[in-house]
Amino acid sequence: MKTEVLDKSIVLCRACDLVVRKRALPTGVRALCPRCHTNLYDTPYCSVNGMLALCITALVLYFPANFFPVLEMHFLGSIRTTTIAGGAMAVAAQGYWVVGIAVLVAAVIAPGLLILSILTQVLIVKYRLKIPFFRNIYKKLLKQHSLLAQLSMLEIYMISIFVSVFQLSDYTDLYFGIGTFCFTMLFIMVIFMQREYDIEHMWSVLDE
Repeated sequence: MKTEVLDKSIVLCRACDLVVRKRALPTGVRALCPRCHTNLYDTPYCSVNGMLALCITALVLYFPANFFPVLEMHFLGSIRTTTIAGGAMAVAAQGYWVVGIAVLVAAVIAPGLLILSILTQVLIVKYRLKIPFFRNIYKKLLKQHSLLAQLSMLEIYMISIFVSVFQLSDYTDLYFGIGTFCFTMLFIMVIFMQREYDIEHMWSVLDE
């Protein structure tokens, strides 16, 4: 039986198909194709400690972002508040179960699992936990990373919040709560966390 060996030390330019051998780069340096100058690959700007700081910050923001009021509406003397999870439950209670579950997964469950997954990976790498138990956990988290990243859609929920504010501003007084600030900061932290996360680098750590 013939097995194919994949050489991870070479990269193919997506613009001109030039085969280029990878080299170690300093932090923050980008490798360009020598023929067409297309971006080939770069190194993460964050160290392991930097990734750990991003993960811890995102985890701290996660709970107030999801369970503190995002919007406070004043309408004809009535004051109502809503949270991210509460909004998903309200949509489901109106009979739109698919939409409610989708919002709950994309805005609450998947981002939390993504943060915990990356945090666990970073801790395993930082403290060099090489025993088989942690290696198996690390490998499973790497395999599930792309799925969690695709399910996490905080940007869609942020857009929906802004659209709702724009449409309701003519009919009621709207006030942003602490949950709005925390959710916005969580959105920014997750963006930076995914920007600095390099799946190929994490797999190479496993090979080492």
